Amino acid sequence: MALGTVSGGCACGAIHFEIDLPTRFCAHCHCSMCRRAHGAAFVTWVGVPNAQFRLLGGTEKLRRHASSSTARRSFCGECGSMLLFEGERWPGETHVARAAISGEIDRVPQAHVFWSDRVTWAAVHDELPKLGGQTGVEPISRE
Repeated sequence: MALGTVSGGCACGAIHFEIDLPTRFCAHCHCSMCRRAHGAAFVTWVGVPNAQFRLLGGTEKLRRHASSSTARRSFCGECGSMLLFEGERWPGETHVARAAISGEIDRVPQAHVFWSDRVTWAAVHDELPKLGGQTGVEPISRE
């Protein structure tokens, strides 16, 4: 895997961050909470250990929202860009919105998760694994 550092931030530039590679995963999430939070059919997340993620600027602009009793989402209080997800299900890990990362990372998306919850109005025709079920990451039959 590629090693190095990538950077990113929000749309208005108020928040800047760095990520040390390698990442743990990159996947498209189709859960209803991600869809509503981002206003999109699905969201692509990149997971990294907390120690590999650093906020470099704009910490005072970062807003956190408890999207459930076990998870929180972080966004820019200035422009509203959704940036981060942290949840008890993935302790010690920060999930970063792929679109907020500038340039290439060490991997492309590897799967669709929460596929069972996807919307019907956005067609997806790739060959990536489609995972779903109760946990969102269970193998499901090809559709």
